[in-house]
Amino acid sequence: MSSAITYFRVSTQRQGRSGLGIEAQRAAVARFAEGAGIVLLQEFTEIETGKGADALDRRPQLAAALAAARQAKCPVQVAKLDRLSRDVAFIAGLMAQRVPFIVAELGADADPFMLHLFAALAEKERRMISERTRSALASRKACGTKLGNPSKSAMAAAKGRAVSIQEADRFAATVLPIMQEIQNAGVTSLRGLAIALNNGGVRTARGGQWQVSNVRNLLARLPASPLV
Repeated sequence: MSSAITYFRVSTQRQGRSGLGIEAQRAAVARFAEGAGIVLLQEFTEIETGKGADALDRRPQLAAALAAARQAKCPVQVAKLDRLSRDVAFIAGLMAQRVPFIVAELGADADPFMLHLFAALAEKERRMISERTRSALASRKACGTKLGNPSKSAMAAAKGRAVSIQEADRFAATVLPIMQEIQNAGVTSLRGLAIALNNGGVRTARGGQWQVSNVRNLLARLPASPLV
């Protein structure tokens, strides 16, 4: 049987004291290990944010997990990719440590390329949320200066709808290449795409979980898409 070192992380003291976040991760890792025939050798738990270029320096338990994995010549197993980081540069730095990682929610076949892909998408998605928030605030401010004139308010509303459609199209164009990469990796159904996006920490345009209907609606915006 193969073996692995486990690593769990929550980002706040409150989550750490509750045990809920850690317990959920522990249960997910244990289920995966049992199904894959993996013996879990040692466990490392961290209460620390995953943000920042110096994240590894602030996460001694992750460094210890890497050292233990090197000594045991086995991978480090986590429940979800975001327990490592959503930052693609940080993930790339971990890959340079030459210690393989297993992400329970992505499965044993998720190679370093897929981990980079999902991390890059999560990072891009965070930037898009920030940009959409700024645009929405700017649009509301602009609309607020025209409340006294019905005709201008109607024009502002129409302009807002046009901006929303443009943002939706831009979001679709951003996510489509990721869907294509997932399909190239062997996931072809709408449900499979939704599961892969959710497992990779990707959110819909409204910040929710992907469903079959979300995937179908997104692909409907791009009729020339090769995905079905």
